[in-house]
Amino acid sequence: MTSEEKVKVFEKELGYIKDNNIRKFTEEVIKILPDYFFIIASSSTGKYHPKFALGEGGLLRHTKAAVQIGMDLLQQEMFQKYTDNEKDIIIASLIPHDGVKHGVVQQQYSVAEHPKLIVEYIKKHKEICEILNSTILEKILDCIHSHMGMYNTDYRTKKEILPKPKTKLENFVHLCDYLSSRKYFEEFNFDIDIIRK
Repeated sequence: MTSEEKVKVFEKELGYIKDNNIRKFTEEVIKILPDYFFIIASSSTGKYHPKFALGEGGLLRHTKAAVQIGMDLLQQEMFQKYTDNEKDIIIASLIPHDGVKHGVVQQQYSVAEHPKLIVEYIKKHKEICEILNSTILEKILDCIHSHMGMYNTDYRTKKEILPKPKTKLENFVHLCDYLSSRKYFEEFNFDIDIIRK
């Protein structure tokens, strides 16, 4: 997959970002995402994500859903105080948040510390990081690093290996990722006749 094709996949989501530098940074990050990101399922076992996020392209659909959830929430009155810059940071964090979910070099299963790995991977590309001032860059990287929220422990040892969200932006990014992974959205099946009775 070419760099241009990768960026094209996120054309709609990139269009939400108003700041030219944040959009350019996000485009460049998309270009360095491993090809597998665009192909694999969101959950290697199928236990932790809804059906739309399973199968080929599932991780990509999960990511796009997280961004759309974010945009929908940002239209709500309770989030109207978020600045355009903060909204841009949220979108720029959500797009690559699972960018190396199976490792920089693809592993068979999800890697528990993938938020840390994608942050380190982005930092290695200094030319990409230099697009942004250090304050905005750190906010984006912190949002990505903490996006797992309370699910921040190693699968086997149960030790904390990732930070929990601390700021309102970090919590918002976690919320979008969390909602995008909820299986119950497809499981609600209310019987309209029961409700009417």
